[in-house]
Amino acid sequence: MAEISGAIEMIKKAESDAEQLIIDSESQSKELIAESKVKAEEIISQAKAAAEEEAKNTIFDAEDKAKEEAQAIAKKSDEDVAAIKDAAMANVDDAASIIVKNIL
Repeated sequence: MAEISGAIEMIKKAESDAEQLIIDSESQSKELIAESKVKAEEIISQAKAAAEEEAKNTIFDAEDKAKEEAQAIAKKSDEDVAAIKDAAMANVDDAASIIVKNIL
């Protein structure tokens, strides 16, 4: 009888230990899930911030490139206008000479 009673106590102890192990496992599982969610949110937040920064840098680079191109076009236009003006002024002297010769 004592052996049966001891065996029953051992079984009850094992059941109690198993139940406690299940409770502890569930608690640890919930903690791990919560930690994982926090880490995932941090990673997502960091990725969003990095993407926004990269987008800003890309926009600034594009604006700088566009400004440089606009300045190059304006400079070329000024040079072309100056060349046309110089050519026209050279023709003014010739035209004035022709007019003077024809009038006189």
